[in-house]
Amino acid sequence: MKKRIILLGLALGLLGGTPLLAQGNWELQKNEDGIEVYTRQVPDNNFKEIRVVCEVPGTAAQLVSLLKDVEHHSDWVYLNRKTALLKRKSENRLVYYTEADMPWPLTDRDMVVEAAFSPVRNNQALVEVKSVNDFLPKKKEFIRIPSSLAVWEITPGSNGHIKVEYTFKVNPGGSVPAWLVNTTVAIGPLKTFQRLRKTLAQRALAQKN
Repeated sequence: MKKRIILLGLALGLLGGTPLLAQGNWELQKNEDGIEVYTRQVPDNNFKEIRVVCEVPGTAAQLVSLLKDVEHHSDWVYLNRKTALLKRKSENRLVYYTEADMPWPLTDRDMVVEAAFSPVRNNQALVEVKSVNDFLPKKKEFIRIPSSLAVWEITPGSNGHIKVEYTFKVNPGGSVPAWLVNTTVAIGPLKTFQRLRKTLAQRALAQKN
């Protein structure tokens, strides 16, 4: 059972606060392949807030394009089973549904989020992804994640790369021991950003060819 709870922590890593709302000092949990993953405790949530800092190849526009391509999130988001666009409110505001594939016997999670993208200027962008309630009826085979907030801050990096600072907090819902998730939650973001970097590099190569 402990192994299964650990896998739950991995999956919740990228499901989705903002640094302005949190308190306490960031603690470095992972530093691998140039990807730094931090956690800190917040006063309004038993589950720790996560911060990822790294550089990835490409431009802000290319990363924003990848984030908007929700139907292919499962290509790079760790343990993501499915993501589907529900409504395109505008070019820079999307509502979509996503599922996380939990190992048996844990119940799979799902959620509906709204993503707001700032216009890309000077190779910079800001993306906020927040959970939405009552947009889509709950499914009996899933536990609906009640709240999440993720923020992507994208700025110019070095040597043709961009710098990404990603922060998020999430309440996964259900009866999941917070202490077990908190001890493993840094692994999910690490795996996801490794895949994100690879996916961006592959897309850039395809565009050149």
